[in-house]
Amino acid sequence: MAKLLFIKASPLPDDVSRSMVVATAFLEKYQEENPDDVVERIDVYTHDIPMIDGAFMAAGNALREGKAFTDLDPEMQQKLTQFDALTQQFIDADKYVIVSPLWNLGIPPMLKAYFDTVVVAGKTFRYTETGPEGLLKGKKALQIHGSGGVYSTGESDLETHGEPYINTILNFIGIETLPSVFVEGVDYDPTRKDEILNAATEESIRRISLLK
Repeated sequence: MAKLLFIKASPLPDDVSRSMVVATAFLEKYQEENPDDVVERIDVYTHDIPMIDGAFMAAGNALREGKAFTDLDPEMQQKLTQFDALTQQFIDADKYVIVSPLWNLGIPPMLKAYFDTVVVAGKTFRYTETGPEGLLKGKKALQIHGSGGVYSTGESDLETHGEPYINTILNFIGIETLPSVFVEGVDYDPTRKDEILNAATEESIRRISLLK
């Protein structure tokens, strides 16, 4: 039995977000083929994702200098506890599906904040004499992305930095990234919406065999 962490990073309803329409069909088929796997879901727009700010960094420095956790402000204690819980949830998973729009050639801000809870020295990576080493080896991740334009084929002069950024982050902590699924181009040609969604759904389902 494996644990799959399904990460939604769209603020839109599931039946409106194009990436979630595809991801929902993917997940239904995945669970059909892997009935013993446990699926945990997190929505980074409805979950309370702790932001790294000045107070958060000051609290971390204070703890490293020997201050007791119980001496921190109660609000900061709660924030650090939530942060650690998200880190541990990510570590405990065996597989990951990340569903996100690509906004302005990047990723949504709440997904970036979520990744800040994931990339933690000593937990998901460590420093060695030869450089950083990822600690989550043997795990795999699939990305499903939606965008109004087409950026994955190389036909545009523009290039999205969102999907490569996530690949880099996940590889950095040791996770193998599978070829991503792109739900793209509907804004260019709305008449092809159903065709684009169906093609992306079929492509995502083909990835199930790789997510073993």
